[in-house]
Amino acid sequence: MNIKINVEEKKAREHAYSLPLDQINVAQPILFQTDSMWPYFERLRKEDPVHLCAESAFGPYWSITKFNDIMAVDTNHQVFSSEYTFGGITIGGGSANFDPLPMFIAMDPPKHDIQRKVVSPVVSPHNLEILGPIIRERAGKILDELPVGKEFDWVDKVSIELTTMTLATLFDFPFEERRKLTRWSDVTTANPGHGVVETWEQKLAELQEFQAYFVRLWNERVNSTESKGDLISMLAHNPATRNMDEREYFGNVVLLTVGGNDTTRNTITGSVLALNQNPDQYQRLRDDHSLIPSMVSETIRWQTPLAHMRRTAKEDIDFKGKKIKKGDKVVMWYVSGNRDEEVIDRPNDYIIDRKNPRHHVSFGFGIHRCVGNRLAELQLQIIWEEILKRFPVIEVVSEPKRTYSTFVKGYETMQVVIPKRI
Repeated sequence: MNIKINVEEKKAREHAYSLPLDQINVAQPILFQTDSMWPYFERLRKEDPVHLCAESAFGPYWSITKFNDIMAVDTNHQVFSSEYTFGGITIGGGSANFDPLPMFIAMDPPKHDIQRKVVSPVVSPHNLEILGPIIRERAGKILDELPVGKEFDWVDKVSIELTTMTLATLFDFPFEERRKLTRWSDVTTANPGHGVVETWEQKLAELQEFQAYFVRLWNERVNSTESKGDLISMLAHNPATRNMDEREYFGNVVLLTVGGNDTTRNTITGSVLALNQNPDQYQRLRDDHSLIPSMVSETIRWQTPLAHMRRTAKEDIDFKGKKIKKGDKVVMWYVSGNRDEEVIDRPNDYIIDRKNPRHHVSFGFGIHRCVGNRLAELQLQIIWEEILKRFPVIEVVSEPKRTYSTFVKGYETMQVVIPKRI
């Protein structure tokens, strides 16, 4: 069935253009949960692309909404810092109930470069060649076990299952307990009181469980005579990270868990949704499987699985005619940059054979560009190669339940039906 037109988006358009410009606050999780943030970003790109929101739940912050401006901020780590001691990489860091954890994405050079280099071999071309057949075998098994003619939750049965299997392999995590990784990833990014955890106390308790489990794994690996090539062993055996303190180790575990889980799983779900919303593109894909790689890149742009990254100004700077002060929060809205009409042709349309489909900001730019971007693309490509071998169509039967977050742009559930097998 066709997905119904989002009534909330129509209301949001009227509201977005009737508000005084200085009252626009895009950092509201409800906008993302209802998928109604688009007209607010559209107006900011047109009228105030470097926009100060003076009051919000996260305090004052600057919104950077255009593609090239995002690139300028993202590549200028000398002025715009990711450092966790300044608040880290999310808009809530330093102003929510938790202070940011030390992790390499929330560090500036040189420490960032050293720690990133330790874990990057796990997603090297050589390692991806090894992982590819494993991912394909698992994808096939997952798809072969799906019910035909019966409604089920695609997020749970496919998106979570495939990405969590891959993440468990990267960590060499006990495979039968892999859904703990899913739960901990969800808890890490959750706003208490909106379905995942009810209170901050519950969130803290589960994060402590998360940390204790990985400290035990660290102790097992660090005392092993050989490094097995998994992420924990890499950190435990490399001289640059072997002596990091427990909080810093846990911060990197959190980063690798959320980065390796949330983003890919939400793009897998987003691909099914996008193709249902654009049946002409779905038909083109069925007719020409060689379009899978460009479809994958287009979906990563269209979905933008992480809505924003935040920086903190280390000094006063005149940026695009605005005076950003030392200490100000500067939020790069990737979700908006990927819809910038001046850089991307027909950005609101889903076009699986774009001429340059990898020209998007979903992975960021500069030193913090997503370390696992090729692994994400590989998983998406493989799952769709296997889907098209098996199913003429996957039908989305109701509006998905989206994540209540300004950071993770994703899906909690999405009901689908597979009418028949090939």
